[in-house]
Amino acid sequence: GPMVSSARAEQIAARRREVVEQLAGLEQQLTELRTLREGLSDDDEHDPDGVSLSSEWSRLEGLKQSQRDALAAIDAAAARLERGDDGICEVCGRPIAPERLEARPDATTCISCAR
Repeated sequence: GPMVSSARAEQIAARRREVVEQLAGLEQQLTELRTLREGLSDDDEHDPDGVSLSSEWSRLEGLKQSQRDALAAIDAAAARLERGDDGICEVCGRPIAPERLEARPDATTCISCAR
């Protein structure tokens, strides 16, 4: 009923805020890293921790990409909620367990189809 969908909408919104914040944090780190890299003459110069800046850059870019994907999945879940077909497995069409949706607000498949 309507109760479920408003709680669900809040769940999706909360998850979205989380991902947006993480993305902003990653952007910040990438900006700092870029400044750091520009300050160094050699791109592959190691910092005291022994992690090359290039590998850290790749790691952050990878995280940023997966957060972008997560954001897309959340937006898709929000759109399904608007249409009223949220919480329905894309594969078999059966309802997705509420516990699963709580753990993964952007889930599009039921537990059995996800396996």
